Amino acid sequence: MTAPVTLPLWLFVLILLFAAVTFASHFLFPSVRWFLRRRLENAVAELNKRLKNPIQPFKLARRMDTVRRLVYDPEVVQAIVEYARAERIREDVAAQKAERYAREIVPGFSAFTYFSFAIRAARWLSQSLYRVRLTNPNHAALEAIPDDHTVIFVMNHRSNMDYVLVTWLVAERSALAYAVGEWARVWPLGMLVRALGGYFIRRRHNNPLYRKVLARYVQMATEAGVTQAVFPEGGLSRTGGLGPPKLGLISYILDGFTPGKSRNVTFVPVALNYDRVMEDRNLIAAQKGGTGGFRFSLLPIYRYLRRQIWHRLTGKFHRYGYAAVSFGDPLSLTDFLAAAHNDAAADLGSALMARIAAVTPIVPVPLVAHALRDGARTAQALEAAVHSRIARAERVGAGIHLAREDLAYTIEAGLRTLMERGFVERDGDALAVTERGVSVVDYYAASVAHLLDHELLEDAAE
Repeated sequence: MTAPVTLPLWLFVLILLFAAVTFASHFLFPSVRWFLRRRLENAVAELNKRLKNPIQPFKLARRMDTVRRLVYDPEVVQAIVEYARAERIREDVAAQKAERYAREIVPGFSAFTYFSFAIRAARWLSQSLYRVRLTNPNHAALEAIPDDHTVIFVMNHRSNMDYVLVTWLVAERSALAYAVGEWARVWPLGMLVRALGGYFIRRRHNNPLYRKVLARYVQMATEAGVTQAVFPEGGLSRTGGLGPPKLGLISYILDGFTPGKSRNVTFVPVALNYDRVMEDRNLIAAQKGGTGGFRFSLLPIYRYLRRQIWHRLTGKFHRYGYAAVSFGDPLSLTDFLAAAHNDAAADLGSALMARIAAVTPIVPVPLVAHALRDGARTAQALEAAVHSRIARAERVGAGIHLAREDLAYTIEAGLRTLMERGFVERDGDALAVTERGVSVVDYYAASVAHLLDHELLEDAAE
């Protein structure tokens, strides 16, 4: 037993390597993970003291634990059996598909990534591209929401900057869990989106089993009190105006809610508007072409960033104007369901979109574009038209952001943005919308048309 054994050097090194890997995987790594997790838990506990809506344990659970909990949920198990029967496949095959769906949906939230990186990056990016204004913070109504309610922010969807703006504007309240489309699965965005708490939704190519897995995840997160952000329109507005609500996520929340038993849900309407939507021409082209959307690619983003960096280095860069955000009056789901409804999901979707529409901010470019759309073709006529529209907006209680609190500068700022992009031309006092500018002017005018249309505006020339 004590006799020496002679080994080749390469075999001895290999044995040492395997021993080192075994020690690391069984002793070192678990200890390090435990130490880091304890530090993270302590940090989250301190962070929750400052947040209006603390980060819930459900959101901090290990991703695979949530995946397993979702797959073994009784309703999902029943859906697996029904799917296997309908598709004439074995139940274990259907179960594997359900697990694949769960892995695809469930995020891997990282509080460190969210609060140490994402919030700072979102603030820097927002303020470097836009002059961000909070036109209606509605602090009193938001502070009045009980702490034991699940808060769901419902927003109109103008740009992919919506995610960035709202993320840092509500950073003092909670960490948001976004429902994002398939575009965000592109590498490396997919890993970052998961770390920020986003969960992926298939817009197409889904089936009853997938919908059940998604519904149960949304219901679990809602019942656990996870603060969420939802776009009822489902996708970016192709017209610039508000679209009809798509009831998928709303119906999932309603189906999982029992008044008096479930944790109450409060919906907070959020409206956003921009002087310039970075995707505007792509969205307009998609609308004209009759397509459901446009293909996501990293190449245009690379070109865009390269151009902006060059503009900054050469001193030619300036911000895109104003981006405004407004918070509407919260809507309690319990209070909403206290009234009779023929179709609760449809009525809830309409009620939420109406509240979003009522607080849509009016910023310079949409205001000027609305006047140009209706025929203002001289500087004097444009000033009169804008003035009458502001009066109309004030009568309906709309939030208006005047650049530098000055009407003349507001008109100049909105007009200059359109002229620099070649959508409007000016010759002395005369104004003309160029051929390629017609659709763009209509696009921005549509964002405030629901506040400024349907009433004879004053003719200041009279």
